[in-house]
Amino acid sequence: MTLRIPPPLVVLVAALLIWIIARYFPMPLLVTPAISIIAGVIAACGIAVVLLGVAAFRQSQTTLDPLHPEDASSLVTRGVYQYTRNPMYLGFALVLLAWALYLSAWLGLLIVGVYVAYMNRFQIKPEEKALESRFGQEFLQYKKAVRRWL
Repeated sequence: MTLRIPPPLVVLVAALLIWIIARYFPMPLLVTPAISIIAGVIAACGIAVVLLGVAAFRQSQTTLDPLHPEDASSLVTRGVYQYTRNPMYLGFALVLLAWALYLSAWLGLLIVGVYVAYMNRFQIKPEEKALESRFGQEFLQYKKAVRRWL
Protein backbone atom coordinates (compact mmCIF):
# COMPACT_ATOMS: atom_id res chain seq x y z
CA MET A 1 0.00 0.00 0.00
CA THR A 2 1.37 3.41 -0.96
CA LEU A 3 1.24 6.13 1.67
CA ARG A 4 -0.51 9.14 0.15
CA ILE A 5 -1.99 11.43 2.80
CA PRO A 6 0.51 13.28 5.02
CA PRO A 7 -0.28 12.63 8.71
CA PRO A 8 -0.35 16.37 9.57
CA LEU A 9 -3.17 16.75 7.03
CA VAL A 10 -5.05 13.87 8.68
CA VAL A 11 -4.64 15.67 12.02
CA LEU A 12 -5.92 18.95 10.58
CA VAL A 13 -8.99 17.24 9.10
CA ALA A 14 -9.68 15.52 12.43
CA ALA A 15 -9.29 18.83 14.29
CA LEU A 16 -11.69 20.51 11.86
CA LEU A 17 -14.24 17.72 12.34
CA ILE A 18 -13.97 18.12 16.12
CA TRP A 19 -14.54 21.88 15.74
CA ILE A 20 -17.59 21.26 13.52
CA ILE A 21 -18.99 18.88 16.14
CA ALA A 22 -18.43 21.48 18.86
CA ARG A 23 -20.04 24.19 16.72
CA TYR A 24 -23.16 22.27 15.73
CA PHE A 25 -23.59 20.02 18.77
CA PRO A 26 -22.53 22.30 21.64
CA MET A 27 -22.41 21.02 25.21
CA PRO A 28 -21.90 24.31 27.11
CA LEU A 29 -22.83 22.84 30.50
CA LEU A 30 -19.61 20.85 30.38
CA VAL A 31 -17.36 23.90 29.92
CA THR A 32 -15.42 24.42 33.14
CA PRO A 33 -12.06 25.96 34.01
CA ALA A 34 -10.87 22.54 35.18
CA ILE A 35 -11.59 21.00 31.78
CA SER A 36 -9.67 23.82 30.09
CA ILE A 37 -6.68 23.28 32.37
CA ILE A 38 -6.73 19.53 31.82
CA ALA A 39 -6.97 20.09 28.06
CA GLY A 40 -4.00 22.47 28.23
CA VAL A 41 -1.88 19.94 30.10
CA ILE A 42 -2.79 17.15 27.67
CA ALA A 43 -2.03 19.41 24.68
CA ALA A 44 1.34 20.40 26.16
CA CYS A 45 2.20 16.73 26.72
CA GLY A 46 1.15 15.91 23.16
CA ILE A 47 3.27 18.69 21.68
CA ALA A 48 6.23 17.63 23.82
CA VAL A 49 5.94 14.02 22.64
CA VAL A 50 5.80 15.15 18.99
CA LEU A 51 8.85 17.38 19.45
CA LEU A 52 10.79 14.62 21.22
CA GLY A 53 10.03 12.33 18.29
CA VAL A 54 11.20 14.94 15.77
CA ALA A 55 14.36 15.58 17.81
CA ALA A 56 15.18 11.85 17.89
CA PHE A 57 14.87 11.68 14.10
CA ARG A 58 17.08 14.74 13.69
CA GLN A 59 19.72 13.28 16.04
CA SER A 60 19.72 10.08 14.01
CA GLN A 61 19.95 12.13 10.81
CA THR A 62 17.20 10.19 9.09
CA THR A 63 14.17 11.24 7.08
CA LEU A 64 11.08 12.67 8.72
CA ASP A 65 9.02 12.07 5.56
CA PRO A 66 6.11 9.83 6.63
CA LEU A 67 5.20 9.14 3.00
CA HIS A 68 8.56 7.49 2.28
CA PRO A 69 9.65 5.41 5.30
CA GLU A 70 11.71 3.25 2.95
CA ASP A 71 14.13 6.20 2.68
CA ALA A 72 15.07 5.94 6.37
CA SER A 73 18.83 5.78 6.81
CA SER A 74 18.61 4.43 10.36
CA LEU A 75 16.09 2.85 12.70
CA VAL A 76 15.36 5.28 15.53
CA THR A 77 15.04 3.40 18.83
CA ARG A 78 16.43 5.84 21.39
CA GLY A 79 14.83 8.62 23.39
CA VAL A 80 11.04 8.62 23.31
CA TYR A 81 11.20 5.73 20.82
CA GLN A 82 12.12 3.45 23.74
CA TYR A 83 8.54 3.82 24.98
CA THR A 84 6.45 4.09 21.82
CA ARG A 85 7.14 3.26 18.19
CA ASN A 86 4.99 6.19 17.05
CA PRO A 87 5.52 9.18 19.34
CA MET A 88 4.59 11.74 16.71
CA TYR A 89 1.25 10.07 15.99
CA LEU A 90 0.68 9.55 19.71
CA GLY A 91 1.41 13.22 20.35
CA PHE A 92 -1.03 14.25 17.63
CA ALA A 93 -3.69 11.99 19.20
CA LEU A 94 -3.13 13.72 22.55
CA VAL A 95 -3.47 17.14 20.91
CA LEU A 96 -6.74 16.04 19.27
CA LEU A 97 -7.97 14.71 22.62
CA ALA A 98 -7.10 18.03 24.25
CA TRP A 99 -8.87 19.94 21.45
CA ALA A 100 -12.05 17.88 21.91
CA LEU A 101 -11.96 18.44 25.68
CA TYR A 102 -11.23 22.16 25.35
CA LEU A 103 -14.17 22.61 22.97
CA SER A 104 -16.35 20.34 25.14
CA ALA A 105 -16.97 18.31 21.99
CA TRP A 106 -17.58 15.02 23.71
CA LEU A 107 -18.71 13.49 20.43
CA GLY A 108 -15.37 14.68 19.11
CA LEU A 109 -13.75 11.97 21.20
CA LEU A 110 -15.07 9.59 18.55
CA ILE A 111 -12.98 11.48 16.00
CA VAL A 112 -9.89 10.82 18.11
CA GLY A 113 -10.72 7.12 17.98
CA VAL A 114 -11.22 7.32 14.22
CA TYR A 115 -7.85 9.10 13.91
CA VAL A 116 -6.12 6.28 15.83
CA ALA A 117 -7.85 3.59 13.76
CA TYR A 118 -7.06 5.40 10.50
CA MET A 119 -3.41 5.87 11.44
CA ASN A 120 -3.08 2.21 12.43
CA ARG A 121 -4.52 0.96 9.16
CA PHE A 122 -3.35 3.46 6.57
CA GLN A 123 -0.12 4.90 7.98
CA ILE A 124 1.49 2.76 10.67
CA LYS A 125 1.02 -0.69 9.14
CA PRO A 126 2.46 0.37 5.75
CA GLU A 127 5.33 2.12 7.57
CA GLU A 128 6.03 -1.02 9.59
CA LYS A 129 6.08 -3.10 6.41
CA ALA A 130 8.57 -0.69 4.81
CA LEU A 131 10.75 -0.61 7.94
CA GLU A 132 10.71 -4.40 8.19
CA SER A 133 11.80 -4.62 4.57
CA ARG A 134 14.51 -1.99 5.11
CA PHE A 135 15.87 -3.07 8.53
CA GLY A 136 14.82 -6.73 8.78
CA GLN A 137 15.54 -8.46 12.08
CA GLU A 138 16.57 -5.21 13.79
CA PHE A 139 13.07 -3.79 13.24
CA LEU A 140 11.36 -7.06 14.20
CA GLN A 141 13.23 -7.10 17.53
CA TYR A 142 12.35 -3.44 18.13
CA LYS A 143 8.72 -4.12 17.21
CA LYS A 144 8.61 -6.98 19.73
CA ALA A 145 10.17 -4.86 22.50
CA VAL A 146 8.27 -1.56 22.09
CA ARG A 147 4.52 -1.06 21.78
CA ARG A 148 2.92 0.67 18.82
CA TRP A 149 1.26 3.43 20.87
CA LEU A 150 1.99 3.05 24.59
